[in-house]
Amino acid sequence: MDPLTSPEPAHLPVPAENALAPVAAPTAPMPVPGIPAGGGCSACGAPAKVHWQRRPTCDELDEILRTETNRRVQAMKLADVRKPAPVFPPLPNAADTTRVVHACGAHAISLESAALIHASCCTAPNEADLPGCDCTPEPRPAAPAEEEQDWELPAHWVTGGQ
Repeated sequence: MDPLTSPEPAHLPVPAENALAPVAAPTAPMPVPGIPAGGGCSACGAPAKVHWQRRPTCDELDEILRTETNRRVQAMKLADVRKPAPVFPPLPNAADTTRVVHACGAHAISLESAALIHASCCTAPNEADLPGCDCTPEPRPAAPAEEEQDWELPAHWVTGGQ
C-alpha cells in the first residue's frame, strides 16, 4: 500500500462488538420550536396541497421570542472568551415574522388571497368563508421601479448567442 493512499474499505478491520449490531432506523427530523411542522391541512389534517402566510398570534410570537432568546443565551455560553462577544440582530417582531398555513385542495383560499400576508386573527381555512377569509390581508408591496441596465453580456452567455 502506498503511504499516500488510504486503505480500501474491504481491508479495514471490523470490531467484533459492532459486527452484528443492528442498523439504526432513520429518524424523523426534530421539529424546531416556534416553527410549524406543516404537511397537513390546518382544517382537516389531510395532506396539504397549498399554503399561504399569516402574521403570528401573540402566543406564537412569545414562543418565537422565547426560542430565540434561549438560542442567544446558549450562543453566549459557548462563545470563545478570547474573541469579541457575539452580536445579534434585534429580536423578531410581529411585523417581520410570518407563519405558514397549510391547506388541502378542499380548504384552499383563492390564489390571489394566498399571495398576500394575512392578519394573525385570520381564520382561513374556515369553510364558511372559502374561497376567501375573514380578514383584510396586507397590501402587496410596491414593485421596485425597474431601471434599465447598460450591461452587455458576452455572446456565449446570451440564450441563442453565437
